[in-house]
Amino acid sequence: MMGCPVHTEAGRYVHLIAEGRYEEAYRVARAPNPFASICGRICAAPCEEACRRGKLDQPIAIRALKRFVTERFGVESLIDVIKLQELFRTQIKPKDKKVAIIGAGPAGLSCAHDLALMGYQVTVLEKQQVPGGMLRLGVPEYRLPRELIRMEVNAILSLGIKLELGKVLGQDFFLKDLRNAGYDAIFIAMGAHKSRILNIEGINADGILNAVDYLLNVNLGYRVDLGEKIVVIGGGNVAFDVARSVARREKPESLASSDITAALDVARSAVRFGAKKVDMVVVESRDAMLADEEEIDQALEERITIHNSVGPKRILTRNGQVEGLEIWNVASVFDSEGRFNPQFVSGSESVIQADSIIISIGQLPDLSFIQPEDGIAVSPRGMIEIDPEMLTTTARGIFAGGDAAFGPRIAISAIADGRQAARSINAYLGGTESAQSDVKITCFDTSTYQPIPGYTQIPRQPIPNLPLERRVGIAQVELGYNEELATLEASRCFRCWENTIFEGDPDLGTECILCGGCADICPENCIEIISKRLLSFDTKSEEGIAAEFQIDRENINGKGIVLIKNEEVCIRCGLCAKRCPVGTITMQGFEEVVAQ
Repeated sequence: MMGCPVHTEAGRYVHLIAEGRYEEAYRVARAPNPFASICGRICAAPCEEACRRGKLDQPIAIRALKRFVTERFGVESLIDVIKLQELFRTQIKPKDKKVAIIGAGPAGLSCAHDLALMGYQVTVLEKQQVPGGMLRLGVPEYRLPRELIRMEVNAILSLGIKLELGKVLGQDFFLKDLRNAGYDAIFIAMGAHKSRILNIEGINADGILNAVDYLLNVNLGYRVDLGEKIVVIGGGNVAFDVARSVARREKPESLASSDITAALDVARSAVRFGAKKVDMVVVESRDAMLADEEEIDQALEERITIHNSVGPKRILTRNGQVEGLEIWNVASVFDSEGRFNPQFVSGSESVIQADSIIISIGQLPDLSFIQPEDGIAVSPRGMIEIDPEMLTTTARGIFAGGDAAFGPRIAISAIADGRQAARSINAYLGGTESAQSDVKITCFDTSTYQPIPGYTQIPRQPIPNLPLERRVGIAQVELGYNEELATLEASRCFRCWENTIFEGDPDLGTECILCGGCADICPENCIEIISKRLLSFDTKSEEGIAAEFQIDRENINGKGIVLIKNEEVCIRCGLCAKRCPVGTITMQGFEEVVAQ
């Protein structure tokens, strides 16, 4: 839950799926996330990195399970849209305050969604002719269907939000115009669409493209003629999407090297639109690559060649047209102070032939719209300067978040920014809701806790994918779980919100008798009972123990017994609680209830 930027209770909805309670699972997944259906397809899933099941073998496929329930009860099913519209008609109490949001990407629309539910009059101004931001213009259609984006956005707009397309900040309007129009607060969520410049010889030759410009044109339906040999420079998901979109699908001969790199979105886009050969050039080593493992594996399947630990030296040209890229080996990626500052090995040069080169080394926001009278400070990194907690800028009543304030990040982080901005704007405008929701912890007994037999032996279920020979054009690669696979995968969950509680009461006869039964029966050997003399406590721990058990601090490191439990490897089997002869150990669960 804490691994997710919007604190989705992932374990709880996974458990509900295991029990076949799909609609309840959807409600848990959707509650903190207005883009739940989209995140079920393309989220980078930081929750999976935090999943404790990964300590045993592999984490739960949380993102794929979210897709499973959204396909049944999300915007795809129209059920959620109808319920949102009913909520808007019957429960929202209108306020007489107006808020302008600049940018119709995940940060801007998430903020608009929450403010509309609070009753504010919200207008979203978007530069492009389509809403969705980089979800629509950056993520290839083979990963995220355009119809799904349209439905998710329309569900949000159905809350009474006004959307104005083709409105460019700094050209069609300025921040002072919004103030003069009577807007009480402004949220800047315009994204980072300006590509970083690669300063090497030949960079101005014909056939050089920036990744963002390439993906924008492809996703708006324009034909981009790249030739047959494409080189993608970069190391993240965007680069892989480009590469996989460009190359033409042919019958596979053999897989590329397992050393894959990063510019996935770029490279995988290249695969789909005419290229016969796609190479990726990445300065990071294979184990330091920034792209998702699933993206990397799929790129390898699609015969994209990855060159790790090499960097671009110069672009070779003939008559002003790209002919190839000269690369050389990386000696080091970071300097002695930990800053990104690649150094290369002289004499290690080689050449990759290319008809086009696509550069995907990062993006920056275009802040040329800022006027001196706006009072908005810019950070040394070229981002809008903000309070990272409240998202306030140096100008009163103006907030900023998403890529414009933090730089390029994953979609769920932008969604979290939008929700935080809505809370901060509400507090600024005098709303009754607090800027930070209160959290109430309720404890309930789980004495009937009974995991599925053999759940620790169930391997992670592979997510079904489209066969390689059918990955053409915009055909979706990932197909998602069916009911059988989803419930099997969900049954692997350790239910980490349910824990062993050690709390004896001598008056009730439940004080620990040091029988050692819990340590003996634990299948993971995560419980130990040892002498206190073998341990040393810091001052804070000593004070806490002394206060809790009303003993002198001098006695804490003396005689006695200590029970230690390693939470990292506990599989929540509950055997220790069942074995305890005096009831000292119980299984209890904790549920977060956010105050409304």
